Amino acid sequence: MKSEMEYLTIALPKGKLFGLSAKLLEKIGYTAEGLSDKSRKLIISNEEKKIRFIVSKTADVPTYVEYGAADIGVIGKDVLLEAEKDVYELLDMGFGKCHLMMAVPKAEKRAKLMDYNHTRVATKFPHIAEKFFRQQGMQMEYIKLNGSIELGPIVGLSESIVDIVETGTTLRENDLEEIVSIQEATARLIANRVSFKLKFDRIHSLVEDLRKVLEVEAAQ
Repeated sequence: MKSEMEYLTIALPKGKLFGLSAKLLEKIGYTAEGLSDKSRKLIISNEEKKIRFIVSKTADVPTYVEYGAADIGVIGKDVLLEAEKDVYELLDMGFGKCHLMMAVPKAEKRAKLMDYNHTRVATKFPHIAEKFFRQQGMQMEYIKLNGSIELGPIVGLSESIVDIVETGTTLRENDLEEIVSIQEATARLIANRVSFKLKFDRIHSLVEDLRKVLEVEAAQ
């Protein structure tokens, strides 16, 4: 247990956020030889600095952190909200900016949001979607998809979608139109609640170092 306490284990998501996260952490001295989201190694370590990296599927990062397999992790706010895990959110890292929204086929657009009440919505984010529509006084049928959400309305599976958008290109290419924005999302640094207490000094120092780097970059 003592040797485990010496290490700080960081979970990073594969894909778009990995490179940005690794680059930012490297600026404050948190790196390891061979750190890549293409690595076949499950754990990549820096023995000298007592750092371990877990590179996992995006959706698994909050789970690793909640259960203490990782002390801290980087994850998009959208995934964090959907996962509803019991973790601390320590820092908005500012990158990976996108937003969750509702979109519908342009040709079948209705006059008001409430006109979609009691219809089907395809989404990777059923918890976020259900909370949003409930706040609007709407009851929807949620169809959970993991692939191309835009297909839902195109093949008649749903009347609308709730999905992440960065540029809107995919929506336009599939004749879909955003009708309401639900949630802004950026990458967040999260921590396991027990780790945050037991390794407070190290985690707090890391957060403050990251904050300083982000402030400098924002000022440039």
